[in-house]
Amino acid sequence: MNPAGDCLDQLDAVLRTTRARRGLGVKPATDQTPPRKQPLDVACLSAGQDENVQIAIQHSIFCQVGLPRKKVEGEVFERFSGRAWLRVQAGVLDLGRGPVQQIVPYGALPRFLLAFLSSHARRHHTRQIPVGDSARAFLKMIGQTSSGGDRGSLTVLKTQLQALAACRLQVGCAGRTFNGQPVEQFDAWRADDEVGKHTWPGVLLLSEPYFHDLIEHGVPLDYSALVRLRGSALALDIYMWLAYRLHCLAPGELDLSWPVLKAQFGNEYAALDDFKQKFRYALSAVRKVYPRANVEDLAGGLRLKRSPAPVSPRLNAFYFNAQNQTGRLGAGQCATL
Repeated sequence: MNPAGDCLDQLDAVLRTTRARRGLGVKPATDQTPPRKQPLDVACLSAGQDENVQIAIQHSIFCQVGLPRKKVEGEVFERFSGRAWLRVQAGVLDLGRGPVQQIVPYGALPRFLLAFLSSHARRHHTRQIPVGDSARAFLKMIGQTSSGGDRGSLTVLKTQLQALAACRLQVGCAGRTFNGQPVEQFDAWRADDEVGKHTWPGVLLLSEPYFHDLIEHGVPLDYSALVRLRGSALALDIYMWLAYRLHCLAPGELDLSWPVLKAQFGNEYAALDDFKQKFRYALSAVRKVYPRANVEDLAGGLRLKRSPAPVSPRLNAFYFNAQNQTGRLGAGQCATL
């Protein structure tokens, strides 16, 4: 059993919303994932009889430069994508007896956590993200069972959420830099000696600068694609990058060499051949969930051509009109790579 995979399954339901909200329909999932309860959110909206979509939101910077995919040795991680860059520094949390050093968040799970936080914040226009009154209650709320132990779902979720809450992020692109932490307030897990339970924050509070930047630069994604790619951090990164990048391309073609792609996606790979093999395998999965992505696999790299976004502008506008927001991407925010 893969505890990280189990935890991602648990977060599937977190990123879904109730069908009853606003009386809008949801198209059944097309993959093999069984139906789940839908207590929280992505936006499940229908703009017409032939178009149903579940929209998740991710900050544009995380569509260009992703978190580490493997555990980081040390307390700092950096990744670059053309003029865009990301620097993650591990932080500390007070777990009841003073500061405790946390790790740098890594893997697929923090990507889902960021998508959940961002989706709820953007959809409801709020910095406060409800996550339940306890860890076990949170897992029960999303229709999942909890498991203990060093590799259990409670431990995996605790480790990565604490790492995400404690870390300091610096992200930049084309002369603009954001300094801060996505999470402003977090009541860390702590053991209750009297009842032997873990406590959980009822609400996570996003920092105000991060929230306002998210409102301006949130990127709509197809939630069903995130679900189907949930087992691979690399596939998630490729999907989010293409979903953000392809519709911004000028007419014509853009060729990217394997060394350039490795500089953006391949920090974790020592050998170029190893990276190419893993990237191509992940790209094949992305093509299945984003079939309109016009990407050619060449001997020397990739050729990108302008493609429709996975969430059409009409659906994107419908989503944000339903929330009394503009929903447009910031002008000129496409990455150079």
